[in-house]
Amino acid sequence: MVVGPDASISDQVPVGEPPAEAEGSQKAIEGRSLGQIAWRRLKRDKAAMAGGIVIILLILIAIFAPLIVNAWGYDPNSFHQETMDPTTQAPTSTFPFGAFDSKHLMGVEPPFGRDIFSRVLYGARISLLIAFLATLLSVVIGATLGVIAGYLGGWVDWVISRAMDLFLAFPILVFAIALAGVIPDKAFGLSGDTLRIVLLIFIIGFFNWGYMARIVRGQTLSLREREFVDASRSLGARSGYILRKELLPNLVAPILIYATLLIPTNILFEAGLSFLGVGIRPPTATWGGMLSEAVRYYTMPHFMFWPGLAIFITVLAFNLFGDGLRDALDPKTR
Repeated sequence: MVVGPDASISDQVPVGEPPAEAEGSQKAIEGRSLGQIAWRRLKRDKAAMAGGIVIILLILIAIFAPLIVNAWGYDPNSFHQETMDPTTQAPTSTFPFGAFDSKHLMGVEPPFGRDIFSRVLYGARISLLIAFLATLLSVVIGATLGVIAGYLGGWVDWVISRAMDLFLAFPILVFAIALAGVIPDKAFGLSGDTLRIVLLIFIIGFFNWGYMARIVRGQTLSLREREFVDASRSLGARSGYILRKELLPNLVAPILIYATLLIPTNILFEAGLSFLGVGIRPPTATWGGMLSEAVRYYTMPHFMFWPGLAIFITVLAFNLFGDGLRDALDPKTR
């Protein structure tokens, strides 16, 4: 290092060592990926993060429901007649809103005294399983047909668009009630609850793909005119490559956002079918089925309160998380 009076400023800097200001400026301009930017936005949304935490807890509760019930509850289908008054068919506990104690954390349901805590936990397994798989089916069908219709256009777009209109206008609830009534106890090699679950997944998922397809089609119509798609065509890329490598990666955000908003809708639809008696049959615990049975005992609010609260919290958590995810993935968000 030169220290003489005639030495310039650049000469006084040790060789091989960048100035402190230059090193700090390099850190300041460090780039972030789109995923990192979206995650930073999502973390700042407290409501969305709270919804995400609740969703994770619900999934863990559904997965480990047998272990939780073994520790703090009873078999969801076992009767506890000792907790019920045989004359009034009401819980014998003096606590308000049911027999709250260390053995029955949420009380018992009339007239058989089944543990509500265990039935709510097991009901989460059915509701979340049907909602997730039905949403997955809708996303696969809707995203595939939507991107094909938007990219190819012409008569292909016309046929798929008319199919969208048909499915969007289809009375799903009426069809579900009619189909559930004619399906026998054994069909397609399945029986019991397994058959009913597969049937509900098919009905809810297959007849709801129109919304997803319409959203994906609209996004594809704008993306197919972008420069990167024209560049791929000019380089000789085929349609299949452009669909897989150019369009679908740019459609992940809207597909993911709409999927998170479709899940609570499917939860409510499954609960509605179970409430009408065409969903999962008793004694298997479902939230909608519990509400259907609670209607007969409207003077005992605890029986209706807990499954209703479970549906409310689940739907609210998914809606909050979906709204926050939409804002985080929106490139126009500041």
